[in-house]
Amino acid sequence: MRGLRRWLPAAAIVAAAVGGVAAYLEVRTPYRGFTGEVFYELKRGTGTLTMARELAALGVVRTPWHFLGARLERPRIALQAGEYRFAEAAGADQVLARIARGDVYYVELTIPEGSNLFEIGEIIAKAGLGSAEEFRRAALDAEAIRDLAPSATSLEGYLYPSTYQVGRHVNTVELCRRMTAEFRKVWAALGGQGDPHATVTLASLVEKETGVPDERDRVAGVYVNRLEAGMRLDCDPTVIYAALLTGAWRGTIYRSDLDRRHPYNTYQTAGLPPGPIANPGKESLLAALNPEPTKAIYFVAKADGSGGHVFSESLAAHERAVASYRRGTARQHGRAAPAVAGRKKAKPRK
Repeated sequence: MRGLRRWLPAAAIVAAAVGGVAAYLEVRTPYRGFTGEVFYELKRGTGTLTMARELAALGVVRTPWHFLGARLERPRIALQAGEYRFAEAAGADQVLARIARGDVYYVELTIPEGSNLFEIGEIIAKAGLGSAEEFRRAALDAEAIRDLAPSATSLEGYLYPSTYQVGRHVNTVELCRRMTAEFRKVWAALGGQGDPHATVTLASLVEKETGVPDERDRVAGVYVNRLEAGMRLDCDPTVIYAALLTGAWRGTIYRSDLDRRHPYNTYQTAGLPPGPIANPGKESLLAALNPEPTKAIYFVAKADGSGGHVFSESLAAHERAVASYRRGTARQHGRAAPAVAGRKKAKPRK
């Protein structure tokens, strides 16, 4: 008996050590009690026991005790609120580490430069963040930008194109706030002063008219010259926007689109349109703030598909450039250059 009593403490120590090793390994053993993917939203103030139970109920950890065991090993780390996505098997210690890092799940939403509110609505719908119509309704309310741009009738132009990380449950109003907040930062960084509405409107035309960065300042300069001369801007993207606003856009510009009496149609109305027709990026905003001094008052696309333009100071030079454009596009399509414009575009951009 005396020998047995001598061995009992040692056996207890060994048992405890074995149990400790088992527990250590258990919280590190990958587990996946779900199929596909699951999302877990950790709300602020949630206790560890509640968290453990919720994760176990989702199948992220085997039992609440596995998560509690991992937590016992790292009692001092702070756990970050947010939504987490789980798709792979992971040990309870890995789950804990992810939540401690704040590895929160976001939807990455990329808005290209020059997108209008109709296009942004489609992007948001494809990302599963709401319907395009919901977004359009939110974007047609200019309240989020009214203090900076009192003349704005919608958020068009102020939904800054960038890549945003947003939660799955963000609403369209909050998305608009995020985008207009980003516009404010960029506008302030550029040193924009006063009511930006005219500048942003001009920048939106520049953004839509050319994809060649080096031309933006010159395109802005041409438009300024036309405005000062009292000429119509004859900007094709405004024709498209007018058709979009009336629900009449058919994917290409027809004579009826050019003839449409609409405030946004700069073939019919002199001056800038009532507001932006798209959401310009930083470079186009800079071009509108600092247009290039130029004598050119016309421009037309090059026929080489480069996206560049030929700029002209006189109508005669411009007409020669237009003729060259038509000959070039006719050659590309294997047909004779038309003497008179057909039913589609009445004339190239100028």
